[in-house]
Amino acid sequence: MPTASLSSDQVYSVVENRHSNPFEVLGSHALAQPDGETRWVVRAYLPDADAAWVIRPEQWQEYPMQTAHHPHFFECELPGTEDHNYLIKVSENGHERTMRDPYAFKSALLTDFDIHLFTEGNHHLIYEKMGAHAVEVQGVSGVYFAVWAPNARSLSVVGNFNSWDGRKHQMRRLDGGVWDLFIPELQVGELYKFEIKNQEGHLYLKSDPYGFQQQVRPDTASIVTDLSYEWHDQDWLEQRRHTNPQEQPVSVYEVHLGSWLHESIEQLPAQGTAVAASQKPEARFLTYRELAQQLIPYVKELGYTHIEVLPIAEHPFDGSWGYQVAGHFAPTSRFGSPQDFMYFVDQCHAAGLGVIVDWVPGHFPKDSHGLAYFDGSHLYEHSDSRKGEHKEWGTLVFNYSRHEVRNFLIANALFWFEKYHIDGIRVDAVASMLYLDYDREDGEWVPNHFGGNENLEAVEFLRQLNSVIFGYYPGILSIAEESTSWANVSRPTYVGGLGFNFKWNMGWMHDMLKYFSESPGQRRYHQNSVTFSLWYAFNENFVLALSHDEVVHGKGNLFQKMPGDDWQKFANLRALYAYMFTHPGKKTLFMGMEFGQTTEWNAWRDLDWPLLEHAPHQQLKQFVTDLNGLYVKEPALYTDDFSPQGFEWIDCNDADNSVVSFLRRDRDSDQFIVTVCNFTPQPHDDYWVGVPQPGYYRELINSDAPDYGGSGMGNAGGQHSHAWEHPRWPQALSLTLPPLGVMVFKLEAAGE
Repeated sequence: MPTASLSSDQVYSVVENRHSNPFEVLGSHALAQPDGETRWVVRAYLPDADAAWVIRPEQWQEYPMQTAHHPHFFECELPGTEDHNYLIKVSENGHERTMRDPYAFKSALLTDFDIHLFTEGNHHLIYEKMGAHAVEVQGVSGVYFAVWAPNARSLSVVGNFNSWDGRKHQMRRLDGGVWDLFIPELQVGELYKFEIKNQEGHLYLKSDPYGFQQQVRPDTASIVTDLSYEWHDQDWLEQRRHTNPQEQPVSVYEVHLGSWLHESIEQLPAQGTAVAASQKPEARFLTYRELAQQLIPYVKELGYTHIEVLPIAEHPFDGSWGYQVAGHFAPTSRFGSPQDFMYFVDQCHAAGLGVIVDWVPGHFPKDSHGLAYFDGSHLYEHSDSRKGEHKEWGTLVFNYSRHEVRNFLIANALFWFEKYHIDGIRVDAVASMLYLDYDREDGEWVPNHFGGNENLEAVEFLRQLNSVIFGYYPGILSIAEESTSWANVSRPTYVGGLGFNFKWNMGWMHDMLKYFSESPGQRRYHQNSVTFSLWYAFNENFVLALSHDEVVHGKGNLFQKMPGDDWQKFANLRALYAYMFTHPGKKTLFMGMEFGQTTEWNAWRDLDWPLLEHAPHQQLKQFVTDLNGLYVKEPALYTDDFSPQGFEWIDCNDADNSVVSFLRRDRDSDQFIVTVCNFTPQPHDDYWVGVPQPGYYRELINSDAPDYGGSGMGNAGGQHSHAWEHPRWPQALSLTLPPLGVMVFKLEAAGE
């Protein structure tokens, strides 16, 4: 046995995979000799080897290795100065192969400063160091792995390259509980996971929290991935930097990529050609690139300004719609590669469409390959189930008090903006983050240190998140789905707000759907549902959203919520949409609402495209298209959404007739828009509506027009005003109000 041999305990600490720094044992090491002669030793643990040799490439000289204390633990003394440029030849079951030794590469790519920033929660680009990265070290290409697991006893990288054997590529623990290893000669495309052993010796096989790609479910291995892509949207990004979305039209088409369409249909959705792909046995998901060719032109034709995709981060279960994320840094492989999703975003920008991604920092699933109990301890989640579990959703809550967890989430948000060029995030379930007693009974939650129910750590996390992302990416959207009256959600952090620049208006949505579900004869008793939103409309920067949440779980689709026969249902939908698009606030509609989907959304099936073979559905789609066109064209409808100066009631008190009328004003000019809504099937003749100036008011849109399936009642394209002895309105229009109709007017030619 060579004199360089280690003790049995040192050898078995590696053999039994319980050494926190195998570099102290394995690899090359200088040896001190009593006579001053320089020598060095190479040690390797090779579980499948029958014999091994060290090779000096410069002379291609082989030095046989000897076993020490264990039949698969080898070492070899060599003359001269320690050298890291060596190879190991291995004989395994009669076959020989030559490889580079991972433990010859001792330098960590993670610096002390990286770890310092990470442990204080401020390493905004930590995803460039954590995870798996194809790099070159000492002139040798390979993959560098790093993962945070402070409570683990040992970690290994496993994959096809080592037969998923955790003994072969044991990692090294650095400061801060981070583990790393460079494996030479690995390439992009390798499958891998982390094998984690906790302090009790139990093994956990985990996907990479920072992995850029995962296998298609149900498989869960991470994939070494190169995120390079040649972008073509530099002009778009530069323009975005100098744009304030609060002063721009924002009309969002919300889409679930997995159920918009399953298979490419030629000329979608031309009359007579649409076929329900879900009825075909060979139906499949469209790829990101196919969606770019199908979805983008469709949304562009409808006139929307943005596409919002339900979470596309990797998730194991289709039925979660993406809201139970298991791969936060990986776009789901259901639809293709990371570059395919980059192409989708690039093509959106080329078409003039922004991309918003639903982002889920509030909870994560319990799947064994994911973040749950990651290193054998409650690492990403709280250990106390009263704080760490969402019982309704069966998920775990992020522990926002841990700097490294906040860092993980904030870097993840930045990652999507930086690597995928997205234009905004819609943060899911913010209310569940803000309240410690969210969906909990008394005794099932833990108060904060002031005795309240506010989750102070989550509040600070959200403030830090928004401060950071707007610092890096001005002009983006950060939208909160927040369903309570928490104050200043969409106000800057420096005035005590949470820092979002938009918030979904859940109150408006609930009031309007409740109102429109009433029979028209009863609406006179619910006028407050229409008008109440203006009492608080300017407390936040609101987005009016009719989202996927309103058409699932037995609620029915919007068409099903409307009273009356089919004609009245379509008329009600047109009236609802017209009121929405002229009411203060940005806009969001879920897919299928644009053509009057008649059944509840089913995430396992396509939208009911065959409906577009029928005129009423085509006409509703045309109406939504024209509403978007009107909205984008008229600055009065979007430049001043968030101050009282942009809105004024003309009359909100005619409850007996269920009629409201109001003005929208352009912030940058004296232009204004007049909207008149009749929410009953009873038409009205000679109905006077006050206006501020004399002149000819052109009718910009009438929801009862025959082109939209209406009765055709209206005002011949416009009206001249006439004098009116009214304390507020010196002029008036004498209008015909169509049944269940909304009309929009604009002063075209001023009069005396």
